[in-house]
Amino acid sequence: MKKILFSICTLALLAFSAVSQAQEMQLGPGDMLKIDVYGNPDLSLETRVSDGGTISYPLVGEVAVGGLTPIAAEKKIAGLLESGGFIRKPHVNLVVTQMQSQQLSVLGQVNKPGRFPVDGKRSLTDIIAMAGGLNADADDNISLVRVRDGKTLREQVNLADIMSANGAVTNPQLQPGDVVYVNRAPRFYIYGEVQKPGSYRLEPDMNILQALSVGGGLSARGTERGVRVKRRDENGTMQILNVKHDDRVQVNDVIYVKESFF
Repeated sequence: MKKILFSICTLALLAFSAVSQAQEMQLGPGDMLKIDVYGNPDLSLETRVSDGGTISYPLVGEVAVGGLTPIAAEKKIAGLLESGGFIRKPHVNLVVTQMQSQQLSVLGQVNKPGRFPVDGKRSLTDIIAMAGGLNADADDNISLVRVRDGKTLREQVNLADIMSANGAVTNPQLQPGDVVYVNRAPRFYIYGEVQKPGSYRLEPDMNILQALSVGGGLSARGTERGVRVKRRDENGTMQILNVKHDDRVQVNDVIYVKESFF
């Protein structure tokens, strides 16, 4: 019984929090509104906020609602109706049926990139879930572009660190207008006498032996003595390097396994 009461109370608190957040959000271009005035059905209206942040309302004409919360917009419309002598003490109810202005963008290596509506603040992991999660090419490093106090802030966060058990890295809270870009994971390439030549994700601190394992290991004709790496130096010049099993693989390395002639 206690568990049931606790669950009911928790759901009620979450619902109250969601309503409170929705009432605190600012209206903007593209938002769909449903407006009713108690006792005056002829003043019921469904309308969209214009690019200029206004709506056209019966009797009072153009009303600037952009930047106002729904509660503030209700009070403004009520004030215009009363000051114009149309209705005495009107009770205006404004509901946002579709919040188009309060969106953020998720781009890059996610399953469903695009723009998503947000009702107040949402965590980074919430937004990635809304975008269908990361795809197979996604990197753990994610770029955030946010505007705060008129300044554009760019930040790199590591999703693996956020999800780690110690909780040392805080899950960023995102707001409408933010941009999330999921980078493509670094790659390396392997070909020659291996079981599964191709392009593979480069894991942190991966060494040559681990890379060969990812490629399925040597083929029947491959030789460990014939492993070479093609790597560009700082000047962009291609180098061919002899490597050992515990040497680290670098981004865009091309690992080649030669054929054994004996």
